[in-house]
Amino acid sequence: MIAPILPLLLAVTLAQFQGPPPGTVLSSPPASSGRTVPAIRLHRVPATAVRLDGRLDEPEWSQADSITDLRQRDPDNGAPASERTVIRILGTSDALLIGVRAYDTRPGEIRATQLRRDADLEVDDHVSLLIDSFRDNRGAFVFRTNPNGARFDAQLDVGEGGNPNWNGIWDVRATRDSLGWTAEFRIPYTTLRFHAGETTFGFNIARVIRRRNEESLWQSWGRTQGLSQLLNAGEIHGLPPLTRGHELELRPYLLGRGEVNGFDLAGARVANGGVSAKVGLDAKLAVTPTMTADLTINTDFAQVESDQQLINLTQFPLYYPEKREFFLESSGLFEFGNTERAQLFYSRRIGRQGGAEVPIAGGARLYGKVGPWALGVLGARTGKGEEASDLVVRAKHDLFARGYIGAMATQRSVTGGDGAERSAGLDIGVPLIWKDQNVVPSFWVAGTRAPGERRTSTAWHAAVELPNDGFEGFLSLDRVEPGFQPTLGFVREAGILETSGYFNYRPRPRRLGVRRLDFKALPSWEIIADINGSLLHSADWKRAEFEWRPLGAEFETGDQLEINVQRVLDTSVDGFDLFGGVVVPAGRYWWTRGEVQYESSSGRPLGIESQVSVGGFYSGNNTEVELGLTWRPGGKLIAALGVTRSAVRLPSGHFNATEINHRLEYAFNTRTDFMAFVQYNNEDQRVDASLRFHYIPTIGDDLFVVWNSGYSTDPLARWRFPALRALRQPLEGALVIKAVHRFVP
Repeated sequence: MIAPILPLLLAVTLAQFQGPPPGTVLSSPPASSGRTVPAIRLHRVPATAVRLDGRLDEPEWSQADSITDLRQRDPDNGAPASERTVIRILGTSDALLIGVRAYDTRPGEIRATQLRRDADLEVDDHVSLLIDSFRDNRGAFVFRTNPNGARFDAQLDVGEGGNPNWNGIWDVRATRDSLGWTAEFRIPYTTLRFHAGETTFGFNIARVIRRRNEESLWQSWGRTQGLSQLLNAGEIHGLPPLTRGHELELRPYLLGRGEVNGFDLAGARVANGGVSAKVGLDAKLAVTPTMTADLTINTDFAQVESDQQLINLTQFPLYYPEKREFFLESSGLFEFGNTERAQLFYSRRIGRQGGAEVPIAGGARLYGKVGPWALGVLGARTGKGEEASDLVVRAKHDLFARGYIGAMATQRSVTGGDGAERSAGLDIGVPLIWKDQNVVPSFWVAGTRAPGERRTSTAWHAAVELPNDGFEGFLSLDRVEPGFQPTLGFVREAGILETSGYFNYRPRPRRLGVRRLDFKALPSWEIIADINGSLLHSADWKRAEFEWRPLGAEFETGDQLEINVQRVLDTSVDGFDLFGGVVVPAGRYWWTRGEVQYESSSGRPLGIESQVSVGGFYSGNNTEVELGLTWRPGGKLIAALGVTRSAVRLPSGHFNATEINHRLEYAFNTRTDFMAFVQYNNEDQRVDASLRFHYIPTIGDDLFVVWNSGYSTDPLARWRFPALRALRQPLEGALVIKAVHRFVP
């Protein structure tokens, strides 16, 4: 039975609203754990009192309480931050205003390269705000900016990690001067989710100084804690009693598309193509203060970045991450199973069939919290090419301080099919803290049944993780029956019994420029046996991989180095085509490889990621080289190049598999950017290009101009890349202009 919405969590009197004199830092009563929760009191001001310009020069800021005592999590754990930071919080009737003054004694070395929305701000100096508006220690919102005022936000789910693809309605401005830099955030209460009448939020702040690779926090600065450790967050007191009515947000879009599928050179005309237009609508409704409903009609994802092409040198399907916005918000709630291994729900099954897009006529989603319950329902209807109705139902109940016990069910019904395909499962996750160390046991069990089948095929997983600083470990056991195939999920391999694990020792010598070492004194392992076999006898193994790390190091500069040795087993039952007609015959293969990885600090203007792997590969050998270069000169331009080349030599044939991708970004400002993504692989013998211009007139509105095209590199093709004439003969090309407007009736 679904519990009713919890009553008002915290009542405050008028005297409490007025609070003590400015500058006083408060402490709330001891929490259930016995910890006294540090708190800062919000200073309330009129909505027009502060102009969002990143300067913090209004008198209201000097009247607000402040946080100044940030402590290092890394590198000098517990020591005061090397540079002073002052955080002040104001509140209007409809929004939080948070001002951050980041002092820096070496302002010329402040790192600020990113401008684009949701760019990787970890490469820059930055500050991150965490707001736990539910105050349940299980989920929160993260808002981040750098000295350029770039915006990054994420939903944080303790059980599933962060979701950086969530996009909230909020704004920030930043400025730099001779004392450092400042940031001024405005976060509307309606962007958050909270219980009716709430007057207190969980709160924390982290600052990163990239040149020192230093992370400092107000609370939760222990080695085994961090910003995502919500149990140790502080609080904001004195919010106006918050209510969230039935706000309705509408986002209609208008899209124009021009396509070309060939060019008649003699007639100087498009041989095949056309022009079309499309309209659609996304809507968001606050059903209750803690439950939100989303609706999408005639959905289109033309602006979504293309998948990176990968050459698959295995006998298993590749896993591609979800990038479509409708499926990304609150996606952590809908996660069940082992990502990339055995998932009950994989959202790319909706609207895609065999790698091709299938139109989505409409979809709806309801998600949020009702008392101790986290609930999610997702439904979608796909159009021609598939004609299916998909349904996903998810429920999780709070357990202990941070854990949960949950259930999920999925169903797909295809028009004209033999009946519905169904799957369901139960799971439990209990993050624990034992003697200041993290211990995370988890378990799930699930079953699937296809139409006409009488038997339910099952899978289960049991694991314990130790995500700590000096020592980290993981141990799991999985069993997947042969018929386990969730129609809306992803299964890499069925009919197996699997164990995997690792135990890493990570001391911090702080000598010779080394910040931390990383050893695998015992090899990590992944062993897969037939479901009727034994994990204890190598004769029963189908696949196995062992990795020993004699040396891994993270340097004070931020550079990282790894040296690994791998021992691999793979069994091919029927043989399979590896690349371009080169076949791996049926058989049982063992081989050994050596690997060296190096990654430079993300704070350098030129970033390098490299890996060299040499050794056996099935009945032959493979020399694999990966190189990634990213140039961030500190202005508005970012350029990246990635190259992967595998030189494979087998008795059945030799080949070189090559992947190349190039990304160019130019951000005119924090609301206008251009991105070009070009990629090539010699298996498909084609070059694909995606060009995207994105403009944000106001927060919530978007204008996209996108060009996608592909060109043949087949030497037998009449027109092929890189010949200039080939640019007039695209295999396929589409120009899309999409405008989205947000308004609240």
